[in-house]
Amino acid sequence: MSAAPKFHVAADLLGQWRDSLHGPPPTLWPVGTDALATVETGPGRIVLVGGAPGSGKTALVMQFVIDALRLTPDLRAVVANVEMSPSVLLDRQLARLSGVPLDVIAKRRLGSEHEARVDRGLATLESVADRLAFVTEPHDLAAAAEAVDGFDGGLLVLDYAQRIRPPGEHADKRSSVNALMDYLRRFADAGVGVLAVAAVGRVKDKHGRQSYDGRGLGLASFRESSELEFGADAAYLLLPSVDDPQAVILRCVKHRHGEPVDVPLRFERRIQSFVPLAAEPSSTSFRDSLRRLWALTPPPEEDDE
Repeated sequence: MSAAPKFHVAADLLGQWRDSLHGPPPTLWPVGTDALATVETGPGRIVLVGGAPGSGKTALVMQFVIDALRLTPDLRAVVANVEMSPSVLLDRQLARLSGVPLDVIAKRRLGSEHEARVDRGLATLESVADRLAFVTEPHDLAAAAEAVDGFDGGLLVLDYAQRIRPPGEHADKRSSVNALMDYLRRFADAGVGVLAVAAVGRVKDKHGRQSYDGRGLGLASFRESSELEFGADAAYLLLPSVDDPQAVILRCVKHRHGEPVDVPLRFERRIQSFVPLAAEPSSTSFRDSLRRLWALTPPPEEDDE
């Protein structure tokens, strides 16, 4: 008996495809407001965020996760971070959501002058905490997969891709990353959304020196394997401005489902917050840009006396 043909005739697919044009739009999970709403995550999509060491990749991706949970009330997310503990990641998000400097929070120097802002930030985190899980060791894809299944996670966050070990034995780092992307595509085909931080390689600057010069970084800059850029549905690079130490651009170097859109941002490191520059009408832009998200957060509950 001959095997079933491994192809589909277009004529057989055309009717269902034509009907889908007038059906419901694909499910997307917005990761922010204003210009950040152009970053599209959702079931079946693999999104990469790359950048030089210290560029703020983890801060940006965790901002995406928390705000995606706030903007999509039924979304559940699983975070696998190989370098930072959950408490450190939560410190950073509390700084962003409260406006209290990270240094104050991390060193536990909170005073009465911070109380109102910290309470508001804590209320925000508490509103999403039951839909956010962190993967425990070992830092491999099998543990992440178990967490997604056990927690019924929709969004899987890997930070970062080159250090998450896929199942099996692999000859070198390149083959390991190739296998990782194969597995991530299977996750996506099963309806999981994947948001992955990825390291990039150095490039030669105009003087011939090895550096992370943003003018030389592009889609081929993701380290270890071309499978990263080939397998992703969208890929972004977080690039610093040459002239302004706080200004960065989230450059879209690939978008399989639409036009690539770059997002100019301001990175306020002291509070680990990225704010779209287009949304900055004044010096009070940080509070203005969060007001819409704060409206989604319940006020802190008062203790019963």
